[in-house]
Amino acid sequence: MRNRDIERHIRDTADRATERARHYADGAADNAQNLLERGRRTISERFGKRGSYRRQMSHAAEDFADEANYQYRRLRRQVSRNPATTAAIVLGTVGAFLLLRRVFRSGDD
Repeated sequence: MRNRDIERHIRDTADRATERARHYADGAADNAQNLLERGRRTISERFGKRGSYRRQMSHAAEDFADEANYQYRRLRRQVSRNPATTAAIVLGTVGAFLLLRRVFRSGDD
């Protein structure tokens, strides 16, 4: 009986950790998406008068956003398959968010 209690407790803890990680990952993804949109607007405002450069930057920003979305969805599938990777994915997502934040903030200064 004690082994079942321990197993159930571990399973419940893993489920809670997975849900919390998904919550944080969703929040980080939303923040990253907001930063990307802000970056697109900034690029449009700064380079709006230069047609070809603006198009190149816009395409690069879209490619970056598409790749970020692809990687996020891929990692999310992995989390549902293996909850042990949850912590690494959350740390990676937060790291990417902080990196994007630093990149876009340094451009504003």
